[in-house]
Amino acid sequence: MTNLIQNHTHPMSEIVKRTADNCRNTLYTACMAVVLFGLMAATPLFAQTPAPVQSQPVALTGGTIHTLEGDTIENGTIVFDNGIITAIGTDVSIPEGAVTEDVSGRHIYPGLIHAWSQIGLFEISAVEMTLDLNEVGPINPNLRAERAFHAASRHIGVARSAGITTSVSTPGSGWGSPLIAGQSAAMMMDGWTWEEMTLQAGLGMMVSWPNPGNTRNYTRQLEELREAFADARAYVTAVRAHAAGNAPRHDFDSRWHAMKPVLDGAMPVVVSANDMRQIQDAITWAQEEDIKLIILGGRDAHLVTEHLLAYDVPVLITTVQSSPSRWWEPYNAWYELPAQLHQAGVRFAIAGSSSAANANRLPFEAGTAAAFGLPADEALKSLTLYPAQIFGLDDRIGSLEVGKQADLLITTGNPIEYSTRVEQVYVAGRKSDMRDFQRQMYERYSEKIRQRQAHAD
Repeated sequence: MTNLIQNHTHPMSEIVKRTADNCRNTLYTACMAVVLFGLMAATPLFAQTPAPVQSQPVALTGGTIHTLEGDTIENGTIVFDNGIITAIGTDVSIPEGAVTEDVSGRHIYPGLIHAWSQIGLFEISAVEMTLDLNEVGPINPNLRAERAFHAASRHIGVARSAGITTSVSTPGSGWGSPLIAGQSAAMMMDGWTWEEMTLQAGLGMMVSWPNPGNTRNYTRQLEELREAFADARAYVTAVRAHAAGNAPRHDFDSRWHAMKPVLDGAMPVVVSANDMRQIQDAITWAQEEDIKLIILGGRDAHLVTEHLLAYDVPVLITTVQSSPSRWWEPYNAWYELPAQLHQAGVRFAIAGSSSAANANRLPFEAGTAAAFGLPADEALKSLTLYPAQIFGLDDRIGSLEVGKQADLLITTGNPIEYSTRVEQVYVAGRKSDMRDFQRQMYERYSEKIRQRQAHAD
């Protein structure tokens, strides 16, 4: 049939060919649906059942509480109700009807923040219909990560079991990302729907800074970026003029309307940039546009610390556990970057790899930085308090304080250490299910080994 279609010159042959292609595509989609259904049927569960909203006060007593905003509290008590911390200290009154749990010998830490993540937007790399990272076209400021967030993703439970209670889910995915990919969102790692899991929408506007290696493309893409911001400013000016009665109504444009918080200074622009020239050019551009800037990546940030300090530009360091990007760099180039920025006084956080499947490795990114010169307390803050401050969420999360959200971990030690076990996670007061997908598979195949051994005996 294929040869017939190729050799036929009648116009009808094109219709037949398109029909055949559609049939093949439909068959592929149907086959993939069967495969996915089979996978779900063959495994215990992909995602845990979300915990119920906190319905009565909870008091955790006897543990070592690491607030990260004050002194460590030995043999302390922390109380939370309706998802909010209501008391913390050594002399705390436990409210009547509270659920009390003795956590003596354990440690209580704030929940970790994954400051650059594909969680909820990425499921299975080989199945395109489960990926929602990039849209067609280079300028997409109106895309909102929370609207595409998959609340039943199996990656959520695995990340949560590693201590992550908040994910900054982010559109765009490295090479090939749109110039303006859309808006990231802070998502809580427990809940039934994206609406109830959204802690803060419109957290940052994601921009992929062009590669300066090709001068022609670099110049063209920078001009395209500047033109997009100029069009957005013109649109906002026209809308405001109409509101003031000084101009006719302007047609609504969702792209430029989404840029208004950026131009007003309410939303930062998060620029993905690693090369020294990229970072410097991005800072200069941000000053010209009068917008708030956050650098994502920052491989060469230690070479431009004075520039970063002069304009108070924070850096979200991506993967620390990585080999050098250039042949002449030492093996520990990435390992030492957090310590170098800390010593220079640059504000930073460790964001880790964006991979949803590898989110559980985030604590060990900070652990590696601690092994290469970053003080352990600073390493822990780089996953908690510092990303909260950079994104303006520190009034709600990032540390353990009265009035903040009850996102916390009960552990056997410091969560950035490999030997530490996270025993329980609370997200906004919800006592989360700790039997994530990996735990289920571990139990499944442990049972297989037990059965085989019993049969052999």
